[in-house]
Amino acid sequence: MSLRTISIRNLFRQKKVFHFTPCIIQSQKQYEDRYSNRSWKNENISVGLLASLILGTQLTENNDNENKQNESELHQQAGAKRPDLPTYRAEEVSQHNNERSFWVTYKQGVYDVTSFLPSHPGGEQIYNAAGLSVEPFWNVYGMHKTKEIYELLESYRIGNLHEDDLVDHSDEEMWAKEPFRDKRLCVKTARPFNAETPPAEQVRHFDTPAELFYVRQHMPVPDLDGSCHRLTVLVEGEGERRLQLSVDELNRFKRQEVRAALMCAGNRRSEMNLVKPVKGLSWRTGAIGNAVWGGVLLRDVLLAAGVSDKDTEGKHVTLMGADMDATGTYFSTSIPLSHALDERARVLLATSMNGAPLTKDHGHPLRVVVPGAPAVRSVKWLQCIKVSSEESPSHWHQRDYRSFGPSVSWETADFPSAPPVYSLPVTSAVCSPEDGDTVRPRRGALHVQGYAYSGGGAKIIRVEVSTDRGATWREARLRSDSAPPREHYSWTLWDVDLPAAGPQMEIWVKATDSNFNAQPENFRDIWNIRGILSNAYHKIKVNVEQ
Repeated sequence: MSLRTISIRNLFRQKKVFHFTPCIIQSQKQYEDRYSNRSWKNENISVGLLASLILGTQLTENNDNENKQNESELHQQAGAKRPDLPTYRAEEVSQHNNERSFWVTYKQGVYDVTSFLPSHPGGEQIYNAAGLSVEPFWNVYGMHKTKEIYELLESYRIGNLHEDDLVDHSDEEMWAKEPFRDKRLCVKTARPFNAETPPAEQVRHFDTPAELFYVRQHMPVPDLDGSCHRLTVLVEGEGERRLQLSVDELNRFKRQEVRAALMCAGNRRSEMNLVKPVKGLSWRTGAIGNAVWGGVLLRDVLLAAGVSDKDTEGKHVTLMGADMDATGTYFSTSIPLSHALDERARVLLATSMNGAPLTKDHGHPLRVVVPGAPAVRSVKWLQCIKVSSEESPSHWHQRDYRSFGPSVSWETADFPSAPPVYSLPVTSAVCSPEDGDTVRPRRGALHVQGYAYSGGGAKIIRVEVSTDRGATWREARLRSDSAPPREHYSWTLWDVDLPAAGPQMEIWVKATDSNFNAQPENFRDIWNIRGILSNAYHKIKVNVEQ
């Protein structure tokens, strides 16, 4: 089923309409009172979406009816098995995924389109199909389904795809517009796309380049036009207020920059999983990155919308993105209003990352950055903000990212009553060398590098490394941002030289923050069913060349 069909079905299925309907669908009178110089019909997101979906559906159906017979004949020819050509397995095709050797498949055909790459009219979008089938992309970009394109494709034919590797791609068009990703990322899942930053790259850059910044997606990446994107702010209560801003209008507020690390609450979950199985992506140490985020303070926008900084008790700010699941529900979560308005918290509505516009994977054209909090609170593709006495009703807020102790099982867990996680504990990791590496000492020592981080604005004050299972410790050299404690949201990079000892060495690392919180030694005491807040000592073993 296509994303378009799913969207239409759920827009009409009232029980599936998300609680943000007031945020998206506004009355014509209220809107025209505030924005009398604009046409309501051009600004109403929901009506515009519905109209475009219905129109697109009708045009597609008309076109399909007119060309059904012609396309059927073309489909039978393109991608059909050819006995005169060799057969390839999907694994072999997938290895040809770079500019030097670029293969794709279509139905049962295998094609070497390396020489076609420079002239592809869609630019780098074709790179998403490297070593894969082009069918999901052609389901979206229907202009490919012509006699000329089929003939062009067949001119690059080199073989047949093995029958055991044939896949039905009819329901994959929702993933066809995913952005191109750097091949250096360590992929955990392809759909939705989740990938870690390679450890060596983490310590190579104090501010992580966007293309290497870890990616955490819950659904397909929405395809948004920054010039048309609108942010709606809804303030519930007596005299309900609404404010709608374009990205350009948003940028009229005072511009701010915040250097902040974003870390998934499940970072290092793979280590906790060794104690007892947990549920969630098996992140190693790469679900964290550091960047300079540019934008405007959420506080300034909320005050402009009429929110009082004197009345925050029991109130929340719900943040909704444009990423949507198969039921038609948009992703959302919330933070306390008091946190959103705290000047030291530096909660940002960001449009840039490391001095460049946000990329699609990291929230283009607008995202929230909640420094010091789990990255799930930093909602990407932001389209709506609601201030009310209620927390977000979404699954991701009500039944995930909540704190449990080791005694709680899935059978006994009471998610709604468990506290939401709004901050992160102190943690650290060794990035170079990696666990299992063979290392050659230099001048009798091993050079070891890693990162340390603590949430809530705390600053790392000490990183210690041991090679004798904690009997003795050696302090590492620190490289930190200049921000003071309580306003320090960046990570800290560290390095240390350890005397080489024996053919194998076990290296432990622990960090202490400015609140004098230190990491626990083992995962047993902090184990929880979701495997979050996994911050015990990081321990690796390396082989030493003699």
